[in-house]
This record gives sequence, structure tokens and C-alpha cells, in this order.
Amino acid sequence: MSTRLACVVFDAEQPRAVARFWSELLGWAVTVDRPDAVEVAAPDPDGLDVALTFLPERRPKSAKNRIHLDLSARSLDHQQIQVDRALSLGARRVDLGQGAVPWVVLADPEGNEFCVLEPREEYVDTGAVAAIVVDTRNPLRLAEFWSAAAGWPITHDRRDYAGIRSATGQGPWLEFLRVHDAADAHSRLHLDLIAFPADDPAEEAARLRAAGALPIGPGLPPANASAVVLADPETNEFCLLPAISD
Repeated sequence: MSTRLACVVFDAEQPRAVARFWSELLGWAVTVDRPDAVEVAAPDPDGLDVALTFLPERRPKSAKNRIHLDLSARSLDHQQIQVDRALSLGARRVDLGQGAVPWVVLADPEGNEFCVLEPREEYVDTGAVAAIVVDTRNPLRLAEFWSAAAGWPITHDRRDYAGIRSATGQGPWLEFLRVHDAADAHSRLHLDLIAFPADDPAEEAARLRAAGALPIGPGLPPANASAVVLADPETNEFCLLPAISD
């Protein structure tokens, strides 16, 4: 039994506008466009890129997100092209106290932070999204939980961050970065898992709780009425979606 990582979900005041920004920046296609949800996905159907889903949210963003995306670059020139393109599409530069670093910190049109990385060898084969980064007080503990949840092995464990990635070596990394106040920040981004067709979602929810997932009260409203809403060991809410029927 297992689940897989399906998408990164953005709460957005204007879902279509934010989805269009990310679609144009990443070169991905809008695959779902409904009033209650817009989805953007990589064009390669055989790849393991995680989709981006945009859901309506009336409340404006009020704090730094716990989750952000890191974008890859093939060269320093490509990094600058990515930055210039993002700015032309409506992004803005953001100072989070990062100081003099080789990556560039930006925010999308609704203020969701993301980084355009300098070239790094470990991200040469990830596609446009190098990593999904989660702020955490305990990188290894959260990596262990999400490894069990996504079925991805832990690939690195260092003092201030840990990471997991699909065993196929395709798609983005899921990385966990030590940030001391991570658990106190609200995030407009969350992760969605999906059950495999042969597996019982109720059994998978029980398995996730046994791995450390926490029950949620009202929590975030799932876009799918049959979804199960839980939280990881650091209270990052996520949804477990039922398998998609053929």
C-alpha cells in the first residue's frame, strides 16, 4: 500500500491569473480550468513532474509561506533569463534577509515566494521545478514522514536540510529546510497526495496516521469532497485524494 505526491496546491484570490503566471513561467500547460480549480502540468505525460493546482481563497496572503518552489537553471545566463521573464510576467523581488546569495528570491503576483537557483549539478535533470521546499524545525523527521507518504527514498540528510526524490530519478526533489519559526507560519501552499487505484483510501489514511499524520478539525476545505484532510507532524495540512478512475 502507498500513496503518491500529486500536486502542490496554491490558495489564490485570482486562481486563473496566478495559474497563468506559473504556466507561462514554467512552460507548462493549463490542463484543468474550472471556477473551483485550475491545474497546470508539465507537457510530458511520462514525466514525474508534480502538477500545480490553484484554488479560490478570499483571504489575502499575510505571512511567509512554509512551502515554496525552487526553479532550476541550466546556466547563469539562463538563470537571468528566468528572472527577467518572471519579472515581466508580474513577479517582484523579495528580501527575506537572504543576504548575498547566488540564487534570486522572487514572489509571484499574489506574493508567493519562490527562488530561481543558480546552476546546480543535482538539479540538471529535474525539469523546470528543481525542488519543492518545506520549512521545518526538524528536517529529518519531516523527510521520514513524507518519504513514507510519497514513497520516495531519503536521498540526503544534513544538519540543516534533508531531501527525498522519486527512485526513478525523475521530477523535482522534495526538500526540508531547517527554519526555527517554521511551525508558526501560515502557508497558502499545501501538498496533495493521491491513492493508487488498487488501494483503499481509508486504509491509506490510517497508514499515514500511523506514520505521524495528525487529524484536522475544520482545517482547509478540500476541493474534492471525498478527500481526507490531515496534517504532517509539523501541522502542515495536506489532502489525501481518492484514486482517479479510468
